Amino acid sequence: MRTTESSQWGKIELRRFRLEELGKATENFSRDCLVGSGAFGNVYKGTFDEELTLAIKRAHAESYQSVDEFRNEVELLSRVKHRNLVGLVGYCEEAGQKMLVYEYVPNGCLLDYIVGRRGKTLTWSQRVNIAIGAAKGIAHLHEGVRPSIIHRDIKPSNILLGHGFEAKVSDFGLVKAGPAGDQSHVSSQIKGTPGYLDPAYCSSFHLTPFTDVYSFGVILLQLVSARPAVDPSRNHHIIDWARQSLERGAVEDIVDANLLTEACNMEMMLKMGQLGLRCVVKTPRARPKMTQIVRELEEGLRSTTHERCFLWGMHGTSTDEYVSVEGVGLQRFPVDADGLSLHSASMRCLDPDSIADAPHGSRGIGEERVACIDG
Repeated sequence: MRTTESSQWGKIELRRFRLEELGKATENFSRDCLVGSGAFGNVYKGTFDEELTLAIKRAHAESYQSVDEFRNEVELLSRVKHRNLVGLVGYCEEAGQKMLVYEYVPNGCLLDYIVGRRGKTLTWSQRVNIAIGAAKGIAHLHEGVRPSIIHRDIKPSNILLGHGFEAKVSDFGLVKAGPAGDQSHVSSQIKGTPGYLDPAYCSSFHLTPFTDVYSFGVILLQLVSARPAVDPSRNHHIIDWARQSLERGAVEDIVDANLLTEACNMEMMLKMGQLGLRCVVKTPRARPKMTQIVRELEEGLRSTTHERCFLWGMHGTSTDEYVSVEGVGLQRFPVDADGLSLHSASMRCLDPDSIADAPHGSRGIGEERVACIDG
C-alpha cells in the first residue's frame, strides 16, 4: 500500500485491490454479479478463486465529494471489527474509481424475509436472534470504538444474514463520528431513509446514538409484524398501526401471519414489540441504549424459553382463544416447544397457501431509498 500525506492513512492494514482484479472477479461488473443497489453505489459478488468470494461496493461518481472523504470512510471502517458488522477487507482507488471490498454474506438481507421474497420467511426464534445480533453490532459502533460511530441508515436492507442466519450490519456510507467528551450531540445534515428517520433528528439536526435506536425500534416492530415502515396504501406509520395492540398486550392482532402457521412464542413477540415502542418514544434520551436493548432481548429470550408456544388452526368463532387474520379465523392450540406435541385432537392445520392471495401487510414494501435534507 502506497503512503500518502496522511500518517493515519498510511497505517491502515487493509488490502489494496487493483481495478483489473476486481473487474475479473465480477466479470467486468456484469449484471449477473450484481447483488444489490443503493443510493451510494452498486454491490457485486466477486469470485477470486474457488474458496474466496467477496462483496464489492462500487460507488457512484457523485457519492464522494473528494478523495479525502473516501479515505476518511475507509480509515473509519478499518477500526471497526465485530462479528455482527460486515467486515471491510480492502478497497480500490484507481482511475477515478472508488470501491470498498467487504466479506460476502450469503443469505441476503433482512428485507427479503420481511417482504417474503422468493418464499423466504423466518421462525420466531430466528427473528429474536437476528434482533439480538444486529443490536450487538450497533452497540459496538456506539460504545465499542472511540470516537463513537453513528450509522444513520439502520434499516432491514442494511442487515445481512450469514450462513447461520446471524445478523451483520452493513452499508456504512452514511456513518458519522458521534459526540465526544462533553458534547450531547453533533450537528449534521439530515441523511437516512424515510420511515426510519428519527423525527427528533429531523426537527433539530442534532445527531446522537439515539437516532440509530429509533431506526432499530422500527425494525423490531417489522420483525414482529412483517409490515412496511410506512404503508403507502393507508398512509400510516407502523408505529401508529402497532401501538394500540401492543399497549394492551394483544400481539396476536399484529403478528406476521406466517408465525401463526407454526409454533410461536407469543410472549417473546410481545416483549420485542413493546421494546420497539420504547425505542421510538419522542424524547431521544428516554430511549434505551443499544447495550440495554441487547440485555433485554437476551433476558426476554431466556425467561420465555420454557413458556408454551402456540399453533393456530382454522376456526370461525370469535373468543379469547381465536383471532382473525386477513378475514381467516384461527384458533390457538398450546404446544410443547421441545416435543412439539399438540394439545388438541381436533386441530386442522392452516395451509399457508390458503391466505397467500389475501391482501398481506407486507405488500407495498419496496426498496428503501435514502433521503438527504440540507440544513
